[in-house]
This record gives sequence, C-alpha cells and structure tokens, in this order.
Amino acid sequence: MDSFIFSSEWIFCRSMYPKQMMIRDQAFQIIRRVFRRHGAVEIDTPVFELKETLTGKYGEDSKLIYNLADQGGELLALRYDLTVPLARFLALNSVGNIKRFHIGKVYRRDQPALARGRYREFYQCDFDIAGLYGRMVPDAECVAVACEILNSLPIGDFGLKVNHRKLLDSILEISGVPSDKFRTICSAVDKLDKEPWENVRKEMVEEKGLDGAAADRIGKFVLLNGEPREMMKQLRSSNAFGDHKVACNALEDLDIMFGYLEAMGKLKYISFDLSLARGLDYYTGVIYEAVCMSGNTQVGSIGGGGRYDNLVSMFQDAGKVTPCVGVSVGIERVFTLIEARQVFFVRPVF
Repeated sequence: MDSFIFSSEWIFCRSMYPKQMMIRDQAFQIIRRVFRRHGAVEIDTPVFELKETLTGKYGEDSKLIYNLADQGGELLALRYDLTVPLARFLALNSVGNIKRFHIGKVYRRDQPALARGRYREFYQCDFDIAGLYGRMVPDAECVAVACEILNSLPIGDFGLKVNHRKLLDSILEISGVPSDKFRTICSAVDKLDKEPWENVRKEMVEEKGLDGAAADRIGKFVLLNGEPREMMKQLRSSNAFGDHKVACNALEDLDIMFGYLEAMGKLKYISFDLSLARGLDYYTGVIYEAVCMSGNTQVGSIGGGGRYDNLVSMFQDAGKVTPCVGVSVGIERVFTLIEARQVFFVRPVF
C-alpha cells in the first residue's frame, strides 16, 4: 500500500529512482551536446499558457490538452508541446532569427501505455530553427540533428520516415477529398503505422463520411514507401501527380533535402513514406518521424517534427511571417528503449 501511495504511476506519470535519474541525466548531456554543436542556444518557457494560446493549434489532438481549473481570472492550460510556446515567445519578443533548443516537461491527457514509454507527463527535447535560410537547408539540419542524437544513444537501430504536408494535401485533392475534410482524413491516414489499411479505410468511409472511391484512390498513394531515391524515381516515372503544381514543388523540396542528407551521410536512415501525416495542424512543409527498428520492442514514435511557417504569425501583426522548422525527441520513450535493452552508459559524455 505504501509503495502505491508514494508512486506516481497510478496517475500515469513516472517516478524516477536515483539510478534512472543518472541515466536520464547522461542522455540529456548527450542531447545538449548535439544541440550546442549545431549552434543552438537554450531557452525556457512557462509550464502553463493562456488557454487561447494553445486553442486551435493541434487539430483533433486538442482534446488531449490539460485545462486548469478556472480561478476567476485568465483561463490557463498546461503546455501540450514546446513548439507553440516557442512561437509565442518569438512573436512577443520580436525574434526573427534563432537556433534554439529546449528540454522541458509537457502534458497530455493521452491514453497511457507505460510499458511503451507513453505517459501523461514527459520530457521533450526540441531543436528549432527560425528565420530565412537557403531552401531546405534548415530542414535537412533538423533531420541530421535527430540522426546524430539517436546514433549517440544506446537504443539500437532506428529510422526516420519523411513526407511533405503539401504532398499529402495534394494526394487528398487529387483523390477527390473535400477540402473541409483534409485534416480529419489526415488523422485517419496517420494511423497506418498501427492499423491495417482495411481498418483505416473503414474509418474514412463509415466514421468520417468519405466516398469509398475517394478512399480507394488515397490507398494507391499512401501505401507507398521506401528508399528516398527509389521512391522519387517511381513517383516521377509513373507521373503519379501529373502537372499538379503544389505536389511537384513538394517533391522538389524533398529532392533537395535528400541531396543534403546524402552529402551529410544521413540518407541511409531515411524512408520516404507517403502515409506519414503527423496529426498537428500547424505543419506546412516537410514532416518526419523517428521510429525504433530494434527487434520487437514497441515504443511507437521516439521523435518527430517538421516545418511550420505560419505558426508564429498567429501571434504577430498581420503580414509578418517567421519561417520555422524543428525536431523533437521524446526522452521517456528513448529511456524505455534503454531499459528494455538493459544497456547503460559506459563511456564519458564530456
């Protein structure tokens, strides 16, 4: 009984023993070292935000936000991620160009899966680049940062799935999906890493009201994935997108980024996956998700991110735009991997 009283697992948060804290601290040191090597500076933001700051930024995931009880003043909520608070920080402080990192706790009323490292309170380790740079240069750097971090941690093999939000929107448009259903259909597509296509199609048609023929057309696209160069060749040789201007521009973005990643020796970790959707509403360009590839250990996504060029402008005067791209590593899930493999740090991290 005493162990239950003094444990936080019953509310789906995690208590840490001294040895676990030591391992996590070493992981943080490795992550900070990679961030700083890429020229990022560290910032911090409050653990709670005005509710209106978070509202309308997360699509269907908005229901997972922890709203704080009304104390007779402003309505507040615990931060859902570190990205929206960063956007507010950039806008209110008129910061138009920065490489920043932030390691902090976030909160989600998610369905917990403790064995897979999914808690309602957990750390995120974020790296973001704000400002105008060469086309796809910061996007490639964020993917490279994720690869360097995951390569430095004892988690075994990993991979990064990559897609483009505008390419996914083009697929939906070409397939005949009404524009007002884009985001809700995207959320269904995003489940393909956990559910077979038959289940996802059923959700689209029976729950979301999509025409069956449109769902079948979507399936011909989103079931495609593979090595980036081979996928690019396949899509171009089949003329899958025809002369659709938005889709062609998105493919060009990806082609440029793959070139940078190849030059950096990181393309071997990348899979071009047309089913990757990332459920958050604020993404506008390239998106990516890191997954563990070791054995049968199931911890879901261990990181992800993408481009979000319009998020900061939601907190700025009309007409101002601050392009941004970032990546986030979920340290609790990484920690679960380290524990499952029974691997501990043995080399110095300084």
